[in-house]
Amino acid sequence: MPYTSESIIAADMTTCIQNCTDCHNICVQTTAYCLQMGGRHAEAGHLESLLDCAELCRTSADFMLRGSSLHAHVCGVCAEACERCAQACSEFADDEQMQACTEQCHRCMESCREMARMKM
Repeated sequence: MPYTSESIIAADMTTCIQNCTDCHNICVQTTAYCLQMGGRHAEAGHLESLLDCAELCRTSADFMLRGSSLHAHVCGVCAEACERCAQACSEFADDEQMQACTEQCHRCMESCREMARMKM
């Protein structure tokens, strides 16, 4: 089956939806982890980054799944939230959970930036 621009867009969107779903999940898990850890992990600004990222990832996935014409705009905001969350989590260099969150946020950020450049 030959590749068309539509099949490439569909494949990229499917990847982005999965990255958003995975990022939402790890951000929610990391929020719970940070609350248990306390201290710097549980500072308001850090938790805000995690929760903003989780919510926008879920919303972006939903917009793409239903083919909303606004998905590119939402993905652009999601990419920004992912970047902020990755930055916040990367400050905990010796923490395995925080580094896993950083890595997933970077993957999602890249996918969402790509989606933000596409128009349906």
